[in-house]
Amino acid sequence: RRKLRSDVAAAFPTLSTEQLAELVPNKEELNVIKIYSHKGEAITVYMNHRNPILFEVEKVLYPTVYTLWVYPDLLPAFATWPPVLQKLAGGADLMLPGVVVPPSGLPQVQRGTLCAVTLLGNRAPVAVGVATMSTEEMLAAGMKGKGFAVLHTHLDHLWEYGDKSSPPTLAPLVTDSAAMESAGDEEELQGKEPGSSCSPEPEQHMDIRDLSLRDRDTCAELLGKEELHENRAAEPAEDASTEDQQKAGDSRTPQEQMDALFNQCFFHALKCRVKKSDLPLLTSTFLGSHMVSCCPAGKQLDIKKSSYKKFSKFLQCMQHQRILQVKELSKGVESIVDVDWKHPDIKAFAVPEGFSSASAAQDSKSEDREQVYHAPEIIPLYGVSTKMMPLFQESGHRKGSILSSSEVRNIIINYVKSNELVDETNKNFVKVNAILCDCLLDKSEQDEISHLKWDELLSRCLERLQPLHQVTFSGQEPVVRKGNIEPIDISIAQRSSNKKVTIIKNLELYGLDPQCVANTLQQKVQASATISPAPGTKDRVQVQIQGNQIHHLAKMLLEEYQLPRKYVQGLEKAPKLGRKK
Repeated sequence: RRKLRSDVAAAFPTLSTEQLAELVPNKEELNVIKIYSHKGEAITVYMNHRNPILFEVEKVLYPTVYTLWVYPDLLPAFATWPPVLQKLAGGADLMLPGVVVPPSGLPQVQRGTLCAVTLLGNRAPVAVGVATMSTEEMLAAGMKGKGFAVLHTHLDHLWEYGDKSSPPTLAPLVTDSAAMESAGDEEELQGKEPGSSCSPEPEQHMDIRDLSLRDRDTCAELLGKEELHENRAAEPAEDASTEDQQKAGDSRTPQEQMDALFNQCFFHALKCRVKKSDLPLLTSTFLGSHMVSCCPAGKQLDIKKSSYKKFSKFLQCMQHQRILQVKELSKGVESIVDVDWKHPDIKAFAVPEGFSSASAAQDSKSEDREQVYHAPEIIPLYGVSTKMMPLFQESGHRKGSILSSSEVRNIIINYVKSNELVDETNKNFVKVNAILCDCLLDKSEQDEISHLKWDELLSRCLERLQPLHQVTFSGQEPVVRKGNIEPIDISIAQRSSNKKVTIIKNLELYGLDPQCVANTLQQKVQASATISPAPGTKDRVQVQIQGNQIHHLAKMLLEEYQLPRKYVQGLEKAPKLGRKK
């Protein structure tokens, strides 16, 4: 602890002795944990009051956002726009066009200096990063290029180790409305950073509220509000032409377009689908039932292709804007418990024209797809083999004759009765004659067994016949195949970084299109799904989807597709929902 205090004092010389004692206390509990980043780097995290206060990478100490909220002036700070936060939390570095230059000028830093990132109008840092160039180099480059390599942000995994609190509202040291107006004009000229908006707190100065309205208009453009887009372009205060804005909209990356689609479906679902009586509402239900139904025809929601990567992070941003409130009502299960339907963003959202008809058409298409599939009728059959021919000759069957289980049963019963093989003293037993002995008994059993029970006689007979099965699909002629039908095989495999994937095979045998199943699963669980050739087969493929998705598979195969459970193998590998204490 003493060494840590000296290391902190050396790393952050601006801290006073009292502040140092508060940050690294003598008597209070201080926990040390070790975690690993996605790149495999070992990171030491120091915890105090259940919040991470410092983290160490390659023997260099860095403060967390929890520490910077207590000591906001610990590091030189650079301001950016609220919508940029989600980009940073998703793993992006801070680019210089996103940095707001105040009239007093940027803080003087050198390349490699540790810096804090704040949101315009709030001095509470939301990210920690290292400057990739000095202040002079930034200005010389025309504020273009990468400015800061971001190490840690509010809303990231390190922040989730703490109490998940939001940044406090700290007034700027210098409030200059003219500066913010000029910054706002600069943002418009730069085309604005697309992404989900985490707007400033409403308890701000008048000029900050004006800025919030600009950001809201930015969201309106991203959400597809063409009318607002055109009105904003027509205003004299707008320097960029409508044509330039249209080009800017067309130049969005696929990730930015997915962010916009999630925003559109989110506000559409809250405005048109969710009612107050629906709350509390599971977040998974909100996504799978409400948001997906608001997705325009020809498009598909995929959280992995957005900047959020996780739906929980998307909801955290919306909660940060005070649009809704999410709570963990039961362990590991989050629910939406409150929605502010009077929020300006919800009230301002306009449902895209013609969406209702497109939505209805999409719903009818999905219903048609569900009605098209009917589980096939599968009947086990048996072929007469060479060894079993003597037993079936009396009934007129030859080698290769195909029989159902009921036909086999009747033939055996008739054979036993016609040859008077029923035991006179106990009618539950059948006497074994020479033909039954050759057909049903192994060589080691022939001298020992003289009687068999009826059920054993029938089971031995079925076991020694050649297995076949008949599959009948709806509206098609029956097809007879050799062997027993292979069940749909579900397995869990482990990939790099200890990630699990669910693999599904043999869907084609049951008339299921693997690509269709992959698309449906991907939409339901919001995880990446792929199709690849199944090992050891020539004309079959397998579906692979991220995570253990057996619960969703079981519901889809058994309940929606009505497949018998005996034809689905691997359902026992589903994750346990909870443990009893």
